[in-house]
This record gives sequence, structure tokens and C-alpha cells, in this order.
Amino acid sequence: MQDRIVITGMGTVNPLGLNVEDSWANAVAGVSGVAPITIFDPRAANLQVNIAAEVKNFVPDQYMDAREARRRDRYEQFAVAAAKEALASSGLQVTDANAGRIGVIISSAIGGLRSLQDAILTNHKEGPRKVSPFLIPMLMANGGAGMTAIEFGIKGPCFSVASACASGADGIGTALMMLRTGMIDAALAGAAETTITSTGVAAFDRVGAMSRRNEDYSMTPQPFDRNRDGLVMGEGAGVLVLERETDAKARGAHILAELAGYGATADAFHVTAPHEHGAGGAAAILMALKSAGANFDEVGYISAHGTGTPLNDQSETRAVKAAFGSLAYKIPISSTKSMTGHMMGATGALEAIFCVNAIRDGVLPPTIHYETPDPECDLDYIPNKAREVKISLALSNAFGFGGHNAVLAVRKYA
Repeated sequence: MQDRIVITGMGTVNPLGLNVEDSWANAVAGVSGVAPITIFDPRAANLQVNIAAEVKNFVPDQYMDAREARRRDRYEQFAVAAAKEALASSGLQVTDANAGRIGVIISSAIGGLRSLQDAILTNHKEGPRKVSPFLIPMLMANGGAGMTAIEFGIKGPCFSVASACASGADGIGTALMMLRTGMIDAALAGAAETTITSTGVAAFDRVGAMSRRNEDYSMTPQPFDRNRDGLVMGEGAGVLVLERETDAKARGAHILAELAGYGATADAFHVTAPHEHGAGGAAAILMALKSAGANFDEVGYISAHGTGTPLNDQSETRAVKAAFGSLAYKIPISSTKSMTGHMMGATGALEAIFCVNAIRDGVLPPTIHYETPDPECDLDYIPNKAREVKISLALSNAFGFGGHNAVLAVRKYA
């Protein structure tokens, strides 16, 4: 029998908190992380979007050497901070004996966008000699993984998966497969992202994906609501420690849950729009269930991609119906992006963490800001208040530009 892959540690920084437990408490309470942008002045940049879900009160020096922090992009700082919490909570010690058998698959859809933007402006205004010599390691999408490996002395496979907003889930799924094949014995897997820059906000707004409720942001984003008008950009990181069950038990680790399955597909349809019938998403859901060896009626919760854009939410609803048929109406679904905003590549990693805690606590987080039902989105979206339900299996959906679909299956460990 194949050894199960288990989750023994988790870490995060995100708009709801600087650790797992605070973030989870705020998610269950329905706290919104959305507020006016403070990282830069959006009005001075002539942006039509002035709101985002920022990580608050993050002090890099509390997680790493101050000199090193200055040489790292904000997304790399987040990656190291989340990995540090994940390792500490797992109790996994990195030693000379095991360093080469631990992998680091910490993804990013974009990489160091802020550092790249700042360097372009510096080069234009002050010339190339004023560009930071640390720019390349600050902007590269594998920097979060590389910096984390350096920080903790991990010498196994180390890389980043780039699949837009599915990057975090795909990175975790890749680690699952590597553990199943015996290539590694443990992994730090997840993602980090910081796209809240004038360029990032302008680019997403230009494709018509963002909410512009600048003056009254108390009710945005509104996933699955008839009046939804787009996503709100978020930022952050989420990292899991994954191990084979035998190894985790041998070292006396506290096992949080089983990472039971993973599915990934491509729509092959459009570079930014999801397939209207959700065919690719449905296929990824079915693949994840098959990978987990799970039956349809075992699924007690789906953490939706749920961006709050008109196209995504309709397509995802159709994907769930296509996968589950009439059973879809009985499965509670929620979008925690209604609170965290859309953390791009990192969002799938954080939502996997929320699935673990939902199973642990028997509480499903809500979709806040839900007011007006949409006839095209007619499933159970856990509106506005958390729900106490004991579940044994949760799915986490992550769908990205380019037609990427990734689904993780998390099972109660027993």
C-alpha cells in the first residue's frame, strides 16, 4: 500500500494575519482584509483602483537578518516568514544528514514585481549604475524558493512552479508527487506573491478584472453574488511541510491532515477567460478525487477559487456541477478571497491551510459580502457566517490565467 503523504506544519503571512491561527480566527469571524492601498499612493499613479488587501504590520527583521531582508523582494520576505512558521510548527529539523532529502517548492506567479518596477524607474531617472546589484535575485520567480533553501540550509530539489493563480496549488501538488515517488522525504511547499504595485494594479484593472469600489469598499469583493464587480488584489504567502506518513510517525510528528490528492488540467480555451462551461475545472476536480481514492459523497467542503469576477464565479459553479451532478447542491462551498483578496499565486497555498483547519475544527469559513443570489451561481456558498460542520475531505480549487486548473484534496488524518 502506498505511504500516505501528510501535512505536519503550516505557515502564513496574509491580509488576515501574520500566522496561521490568527489568520484562521479572522477567516472564521468573517473579517475583511480590504482597505485603501498604503504601500504606494494609487491616486498619484492615476489609478482607478485604490483598494487592496495588504499584509499589515509585517516587519521583515523579525523573521530574518536585517541586512538580508534589504536584499530581498517583499514576496521573498513573505516566503521565508511563512516557511519559518511552517518548519517550527512541524518540528522538522534540517540537518546535514537530511538536508539533501528535503525539497523546497515555493512558487510565485509573477516574482519580484515591485523590485522590477522600482528598477525600471530608477534606470529611467538615474541611469543603469543606480540599479541595485541585487535586482536579479529580487525579481526572479524562483527567488522565494531559493532564499528559503538558503535560509534553512535545505539542499534537495528547489524550484518554483509558475501557473498564474494556480501556482501555489500546483507547487504543493508537485511536492506530493515527488514524495510519492520517493525522490524526497519531506518538502516545504507553497507560494508567495506581492503584486500590489502601480503596475500590477493597472494591469489587472486593464483586463477588466478588478473592483473599483474605492469609496465604499466595505462590501467588496462579492464572490458568487449577482452584483459582484471584480477581484480585490491581495498579497501574502502560505507554506506547508509535507512528509510521508511513515517518516512523520517515526520522528513523533503531530500530523495535521493528509494531503490525499491532486489534479491539474488546462482549458486550452483563452489566455484570460475561463472555459464558459468549466470543463477544465471539472476535469481537475475529478482527477484530484481519483488521486485521493475518494468517492463523490466524501467531499464535505470546497474552498472555491471564487475571485468575484463575473466570468470566474459562473464558470466555477458550472465546473462543480459538471463534476458532481445533483450532489453539487449538497456540498458547502465558500470563497475566502472575499476576506483575503486575491493573493494570485499564493492564494491556493493559503486556502489549502484553511482546508486543514476546517477539517480540524469542524468549522467552514464563510463567503462574506454575499447579499443577492445569482441565478447562474446557485450553489451553497456559506453566506456571511461560518458554519459548524464536521467533514472528512475538503477540496481546494485554484484556477489561473492561461487556463490553468489545479485542485488539491485534503483528508482528515486518522
